[in-house]
Amino acid sequence: MLRVARDRLLLPSVMAALLILALAYWWLDNGPHELFGTAMFGLLGWHLTMNRRWFLKLRNGRYNARRWLILVTHVWLGITMTVLIVTSVLISRSVLSFAQFSNDVTIIELHWFSAYWVAIIVAVHAGTHWTRVMTVAGAVFRLSPSRTRSGVLRLAALLLLGLGAWSFTVLGVSTKLMFGYSLEFWDFTSGVSPFFAYWATVMAGVAVLSHYAMICLRLLNKTGICKTEDQT
Repeated sequence: MLRVARDRLLLPSVMAALLILALAYWWLDNGPHELFGTAMFGLLGWHLTMNRRWFLKLRNGRYNARRWLILVTHVWLGITMTVLIVTSVLISRSVLSFAQFSNDVTIIELHWFSAYWVAIIVAVHAGTHWTRVMTVAGAVFRLSPSRTRSGVLRLAALLLLGLGAWSFTVLGVSTKLMFGYSLEFWDFTSGVSPFFAYWATVMAGVAVLSHYAMICLRLLNKTGICKTEDQT
């Protein structure tokens, strides 16, 4: 069980934390930024190795709307993460300082663009698997089913959704998700912790939205199956 908790809870949480830390480039400077990014890529390799069976099962079973959405999310994340890794190598000035492949502004812009999209898609990815995460967490902490706890968690999810929407606006994430140079950077002289809090709530809000979208798709799928059975 501890191994499952490590692979399903701790590892993804650390990767998400490293991603948010790496976004604070203008606070960290280049060296720590690249070190956090390299650590995240290393853990990503571990994560893919631990979940390699998922790729082997892609041809098995029937695809409904929910499964297609999960597949599209993984492909989308894979593409943006690949772009992020390639651009990281090309513009590296610390970890690969001996190489210095490129100093092209367009590649730097593409690096930032892919990084912001990775943050959003990672949150979507977490939301699509949130039921499994909660199941593992309940088993690890030996939590029995509780209506009160479920109600509190739903209220917390609603709160995170609202805070995430607000933080999305404060950080100007919509602008960052469009390819192009942006002068909107966080002023770390005014505060450091709010930056991380805002990004954490943005990702949490997107995960909540993704989670409930998956629930809706599951219900629609069940409704469709029931109608088909009634007709037969």
